[in-house]
Amino acid sequence: MTVAHTGPTPSAWIERWLTLIPSGASVLDMACGSGRHTRLLLRHDYSVTAVDRDTTDVADLTENPSVTIVTADLELGPWPFQGTEFGAVVVANYLHRPLFPRLIECLKPDGIVIYETFALGNEAYGKPSNPDFLLRPGELLDVFAAYARVIAYENVYVDAPKPALVQRICAVRY
Repeated sequence: MTVAHTGPTPSAWIERWLTLIPSGASVLDMACGSGRHTRLLLRHDYSVTAVDRDTTDVADLTENPSVTIVTADLELGPWPFQGTEFGAVVVANYLHRPLFPRLIECLKPDGIVIYETFALGNEAYGKPSNPDFLLRPGELLDVFAAYARVIAYENVYVDAPKPALVQRICAVRY
């Protein structure tokens, strides 16, 4: 089934590490938004669970047998994936620290986490600027290093898609 690309371009970080996800793995696209990573993953023949509190922008994928769309408030509602395991978890431009343990729990052994979001210092470039939505220095390392082998980690300035300070990690769960 062909998956049309609409909306923003996928993260180069997620595209870079995508090949580490085992063929045929089930992937959780956390806070999927417009579905840019859901569509990318589908183009690479993964089975994708796309979750967000507003799934309007991925409604065109409801008939695709390789995607499960879950509408859930990840911050105020119950965790919708209790007892479910994924071969990979992808997160971009989303931070809700209480979900870190949930992400680790739902990742199968040898599963891949690919995470990228804004870091402290981003306030100099625009939004988000609230420290509650910005990773502290080394925070992704602190969260995942005890549970996963870190393949790559960066805390860097990026120019695209807009100037920002980001932190990102790719790791394989023990």
